[in-house]
Amino acid sequence: MSVTTERPAASSAPAGRPDNGPVAWITTTDHKKIGVLYCVTAFAFFLIGGALAGAMRAELADTGSQLVGPQSYNTLFTVHGIIMIFLFVAPFGIGLANYLIPLQIGAPDMAFPRLNAMSYWFFAGGGLLVLLSSFATDAGGVATGWYLYPPLSGPRYSPGVGPDLLILGLALVAISTLMSGVNVITTTFLMRAPGMTMWRLPVFTWNAVVTAVLGLVAFPPAVAAFVLLLFDRRLGGQAFDPAGGGDPIVYQHLFWFLGHPEVYILILPFFGVITEIIPVFSRKPLFGYTGFLLATLTIGALSTGVWAHHMFTTGVVDNPFFSAMTFMIAVPTGVKFFNWIGTMWGGKISFRVPMLFSIGFLLNFLIGGVTGVMLASAPLDFQLADSYFLVSHFHYTMMGGSVFGIFAAIYFWWPKAFGFRLSERLGRGVFSLMFVGFNLTFWPQFVVGLRGMPRRIVDYAPGLGWDTPNLVSSLGVVVLSAGVLLFLVDVSTSRRRRTPAGDDPWGGYSLEWATSSPPPEHNFSSLPRIRSERPAFDTHHPELAIGPVTAPPPEPT
Repeated sequence: MSVTTERPAASSAPAGRPDNGPVAWITTTDHKKIGVLYCVTAFAFFLIGGALAGAMRAELADTGSQLVGPQSYNTLFTVHGIIMIFLFVAPFGIGLANYLIPLQIGAPDMAFPRLNAMSYWFFAGGGLLVLLSSFATDAGGVATGWYLYPPLSGPRYSPGVGPDLLILGLALVAISTLMSGVNVITTTFLMRAPGMTMWRLPVFTWNAVVTAVLGLVAFPPAVAAFVLLLFDRRLGGQAFDPAGGGDPIVYQHLFWFLGHPEVYILILPFFGVITEIIPVFSRKPLFGYTGFLLATLTIGALSTGVWAHHMFTTGVVDNPFFSAMTFMIAVPTGVKFFNWIGTMWGGKISFRVPMLFSIGFLLNFLIGGVTGVMLASAPLDFQLADSYFLVSHFHYTMMGGSVFGIFAAIYFWWPKAFGFRLSERLGRGVFSLMFVGFNLTFWPQFVVGLRGMPRRIVDYAPGLGWDTPNLVSSLGVVVLSAGVLLFLVDVSTSRRRRTPAGDDPWGGYSLEWATSSPPPEHNFSSLPRIRSERPAFDTHHPELAIGPVTAPPPEPT
């Protein structure tokens, strides 16, 4: 089977000199540059979203009004949630997929380079509209919550153009995700190098494919919900207005059919990231490669059947069914933990910075997963869903999981992308500050949640037992922020020093480590013979390779 692909735009730079000027980056169709653009833009949104979170924690550090009023506070958590979910974690995973998939499967580029570039600009444009929405509402910002529930997001309670810009921005980001999903699936299925069978694909690529399929399934209903909401707001529609025969619960179904597969869209790429990292720094093959992939496919399938556990308290969904489905999805996730532990067991573990972030990922995500199983029980969910216990659970999965996976990916693949190392010493400081700061921030939120503190409140009365945990949580943000700032210092100083990394500084397993750092324009001058899921390792250790050790076929003349 073959596919007709678009040819990358020709470079105007002289031979041997890569064109890295601003125009080249703006007009690029090179998957590596687009991947970097995605990741850098997403990280910039992370800094903005983190600043908004810092403002919220400053307000909650003590009773009384410290910084903002109720309307501004509601705007802060609305925009913070949207940025972190739709503009940071998910797009960073897309950026990694853009950069890595062609390298990992031995392809020269993505299947549709121009569509790839368009998907980035839809994402960047949608993100800009989301930011502008906060300044385009006379009432002081969009204060609907990141889920935009009607009637709060309708014209009566959220007047002005701010919510409209927010809806349009989210629709653009959703369309961008669909474009990327088509590209990832087509590239992976139709552009693999000879010998790269589906059951030899790197785990990251497999996870990116499952993530892309979930995006194609989950985002269209959400786009439909956003369009109907915009009709209600601007064209007199009544899709979600009970007075006109509409039903706001329909919006919840459409939104959460995105919202829960989206949780796995956010985490599955980073399951793939740490599964690439742990075997390399354990100096062992991945334990249970086939079982791991089957667990990933099972998670993808089950994730489309758990959305209504967000709606237990509505009284209109089958709580036992969705509770059972939520319990079931924990099983393949547990299988992955056994794979990771089995890989490290008996290995010669090297505690380099990528491995430290991977271990931090495991510890944090385990807490998030266990508390998620607790919330899968409808009676417990009735008590905890609107408390800070849920806020803490969500952040342990998304930040303790996905964000630690992002930093693991940055430190692991930075030498491949740029040809020089980040500092090991500063990186250890970044991990220490982030791990301590993260747990100081979010563990106390379990405590105040169990003590009855509801989420989405701007102030609380003294003497409820909430004061000290909130103060500790706010101090944790300071420590966490120091870790992020130290990372920026690490990037800046490493760029100035530019300590050469070599083509394969870690002794990597997958195919990207078999080409130069940074890779050439079309990724490979020649491809090694692919005999297993560890082609780079097989090339460096032919005596341990699986299959016959023969010379690669001659290049065609």
